[in-house]
Amino acid sequence: MSVKILAIESSCDDTGAAVIVDGKVLSNHIANQKVHEQYGGVVPELASRAHQENIVPVVDIALQTAGVKREELSAIAFTQSPGLIGSLLVGSCFAKSMAMALDIPLIGVHHMQAHVLANFIDDPKPDFPFLCLTVSGGHTQIVLCESPLKMRVIGETLDDAAGEAFDKSAKILGLPYPGGPLIDKYAKTGNPARFKFPEPKIPGLNFSFSGLKTAILYFLQQQDPAFIAENMPDICASIQHRIVSILLNKVMKAAEETGIRDVAIAGGVSANSGLRQALAEYGDRYGWRTFIPKFEYCTDNAGMIAITAYYKYLAGDFVGLDAVPTARAAF
Repeated sequence: MSVKILAIESSCDDTGAAVIVDGKVLSNHIANQKVHEQYGGVVPELASRAHQENIVPVVDIALQTAGVKREELSAIAFTQSPGLIGSLLVGSCFAKSMAMALDIPLIGVHHMQAHVLANFIDDPKPDFPFLCLTVSGGHTQIVLCESPLKMRVIGETLDDAAGEAFDKSAKILGLPYPGGPLIDKYAKTGNPARFKFPEPKIPGLNFSFSGLKTAILYFLQQQDPAFIAENMPDICASIQHRIVSILLNKVMKAAEETGIRDVAIAGGVSANSGLRQALAEYGDRYGWRTFIPKFEYCTDNAGMIAITAYYKYLAGDFVGLDAVPTARAAF
């Protein structure tokens, strides 16, 4: 009998629903929230309200696109942690209600584990064990993956995340929210060697981006607006180059220490073209096999929740109706 799972993602400001059948994602629908642009960042209360408006139509579209009826579902999955608690509550309450009504199992998914497993939605897939650089607005981690459900963090940021460094730099430059993709856009025509920004000397496999953000702030404060406008491509390229080099130099160190040669990236920042290109170059240089999810599976989406839920279903890893979403949780 086929395993058919409906997955719901509501960790931040994107409402997502996906349907996976026997390990193949058949639909992956997302409703974005434009309301936050005017505030320069996600407003949690507005996000949770928008999830309530979007979740029913998003789920309906996902089921219709996949050609799966509600009564055919084997389980319902939802993002349990981490994320904005109000947003998580909308998704978890909806999933619980639907699972109870259909009398089928409920699966809680860790958002960051799902980002890693986005690399298993399509071929080619990495072999175990592999390293995954997971980078987003809230997380920066190097994860050693021993199996689909056995992972451990071997390096992480001590302060700010790489995605935050992109967005805060964009804000200082006067770029609109979300600014990270705009830095990537300008960087494509800029000279990454034009301006030199420092690389922090953090021992081990951990990261730090607070000092870099301060250096960028001080540099821009010393320039007049006209200079910044005229040199925007070179400034963005230089900022992006430094963030990417910080990330991949730590991955290189992790690969040397573990002897692992399968290296993947995941998370919203893995959509950055500079990081994707640099990973491929590092792979050629050091003999790695590199893996990058399709763009639609890099940013927050329910497809990654669905593939994680599929592995959890096969392992019989279910949660009860008393499962509680949490804003922060290790995996």
